[in-house]
Amino acid sequence: MRRRDVLKALGGAAACLAAGEALADHKEDGKGPMGPLSKFHAYLCAFHLAKKDAKFVLEAHHYCAAVNDEVHQCVIFDKVGDGARILGVEYIISDRIYRTLPAAERKYYHPHAYEIISGQLLAPGLAPEAEDKLMAGLLTTWGKTWHTWPDPKTALPMGEPLLMWAATRDGHIPPELLAARDREMKISTPDIRKRRAVLGPVPQIDAPKSVDDLGRQWTNEGPDVRPQK
Repeated sequence: MRRRDVLKALGGAAACLAAGEALADHKEDGKGPMGPLSKFHAYLCAFHLAKKDAKFVLEAHHYCAAVNDEVHQCVIFDKVGDGARILGVEYIISDRIYRTLPAAERKYYHPHAYEIISGQLLAPGLAPEAEDKLMAGLLTTWGKTWHTWPDPKTALPMGEPLLMWAATRDGHIPPELLAARDREMKISTPDIRKRRAVLGPVPQIDAPKSVDDLGRQWTNEGPDVRPQK
């Protein structure tokens, strides 16, 4: 894949990526059998928790494409490989756009700062240097995520869509889930966390007490300002 196509696929946040890394090599004009899906090259892996119940946690595999430099859209699966189920969608926007939204809309958006600095948000397949640059670009973004298949253990998607959230402090993701993913992907989340320490202190923010609470990026209370490194 050509470098200009990488930039188009991921927008400004991915300007660091080298051509071809972790990207599929198939027809990219959007008119082939895959249609718009041929543009969904970027692969991210994280954990989602329900905003109304932080104890409900799922591993989420995102395949993303750019709408423009400040808006991205992702299709979310419960796993990779055969039998993967579409859990829902996530829309990722820049901090600049987020700040223009009314509070009634901002309540749907979760921050990405904790999961990036803590090493929990991954771009599997990218070289560490490229992944780190991508994460630095995504650090201040926000995500609006709805799971239309709330519980992948059910045979069919049941019930209303579920508004999902991101981990925002240590302990939100059970250690056994992190350890299982580390084994599966042959990585070390603690090592990635150490590598990303250059991005600043790891935020420690409580889970929302209400579905109407607004997300916070950096602090648990007071002015939500990014701390100095």
